[in-house]
Amino acid sequence: MSASSVPPSAAQEDLVRQAGRALARHGLVHAYGHCSVRLDEGHFLVSPAKPLGLVADGDICTVVPIDGPLPDGVLGEVRIHREIYRRRPEVGGVVRSMPPRVMTLGTARITPKPRHGFGSYFAPQPPLWDDPQLLRNDEQAAALAEQMGRARAIVMRGNGAVTAGASLEEAVVLTWYLEDAARVEFEARAAGIADAGVILGETEVAQRATWSGAILERMWAYLTSEKT
Repeated sequence: MSASSVPPSAAQEDLVRQAGRALARHGLVHAYGHCSVRLDEGHFLVSPAKPLGLVADGDICTVVPIDGPLPDGVLGEVRIHREIYRRRPEVGGVVRSMPPRVMTLGTARITPKPRHGFGSYFAPQPPLWDDPQLLRNDEQAAALAEQMGRARAIVMRGNGAVTAGASLEEAVVLTWYLEDAARVEFEARAAGIADAGVILGETEVAQRATWSGAILERMWAYLTSEKT
C-alpha cells in the first residue's frame, strides 16, 4: 500500500467478505469470482483469492493500487476491476461473477433485453465481450473496460459477467438483477414468446430503473441474509 492511501477500515473489509459470501449463497459465483470496493481515488480493496463462499471473517482482503502492478497473490483478472475504476470515478464497487443463465446466453452471443423491471437497469442490453478466454494481461482488461463504457454490466462470452455500481452493495444487487434478466430472456426464448414479448421502451426504462423506495437496501438485505 502506498503512503498516500488510507488503510481499509474493518467495516470495508467486512463488506467485501459479506458481499462475496452473498454472491456464493445465491449461485452467482462458485470456485471462481471476486469482488471489490473502492477505497479512494487511487486504491481499491479486493476479496481474498479463494472461493467466495469459503471466505471467513478473518480472511485478509488486499489493497490494490489503481496505477501500478497487481500485488502478489492477487488473481489475474482483478485487472478488470482496476481498469474500470481507472476509467469511471463514479464506480464504487465491482463484481466479477459466473451467473448460470448469463453464462448460457453468453455462449450464444446473447445478452438479455429489458423485458421486465430488473432488466431495465441494463437497457438497451449489456454489451458482449466476444472472447471466452481468461483476461490475464493489462491490454485485454483495458479493452474490456473500454467496451463496457458506462454500462452497468458486460457479459463475457461463455465466461460470466462483470457488474459495476456506485457501491459494492449496488454491484452485488446488479449481479442478481442481471441473472434474473437472463432467466427471463432464456425462458421467453425457450417458450417461443420472445418475439411476441414487449421490450421496455426508453420512457419505461427511465421510470423503472430506480433505486428509490429502498429498492437497493431491501435486495441487499435479502442477498446477505443467512436465512435465504
